[in-house]
Amino acid sequence: MRDEDEFVAFAQGARDRLRRTAYLLCGDWDRAADHVQDALIRVYVAWPRLTRAGREYAYARKALVSVVLDHARRRSSTELVVEADHQRPDGIDVAELVSAREALLQMMAELPPRQRACVVLRYFDDLSVADTAKALGCSEGTVKSQTARALDRLRSVFEDSSLGELTLGGAQTW
Repeated sequence: MRDEDEFVAFAQGARDRLRRTAYLLCGDWDRAADHVQDALIRVYVAWPRLTRAGREYAYARKALVSVVLDHARRRSSTELVVEADHQRPDGIDVAELVSAREALLQMMAELPPRQRACVVLRYFDDLSVADTAKALGCSEGTVKSQTARALDRLRSVFEDSSLGELTLGGAQTW
């Protein structure tokens, strides 16, 4: 039996985190919201079957990655993101943050969808190689090779940049 209140509480609690992950995967806040909505629909359908042992977020994240990858496969337009999110943390040099963020997001957008998903899940969602492989439905070796290729490509942009070394991680609000 489906517990509507329990699902609503879960969806409200997970929505923002899923949206940030979706944004990092697709590069557009509006499209990210649509992807999260589609993923939550998939979670809602599976809700009665899910085991509530703290794994419902993992299921939602996997559904989100599937939605984003499915959308990337059938994308028929070449829309470009023209407006960035205007939320930013206080006490940080905004110009430096914007420059670094824009360069990183531009390079992330140029990565193939599978490589982008590996980087986002490994470094922004802080998943292990095994958990990332499970979320993407591939082998751990594939995750390692796709991540290595993506990081090499991202680092190549930041090598000669005045921004300095590329670092992934930390509690930066994207």
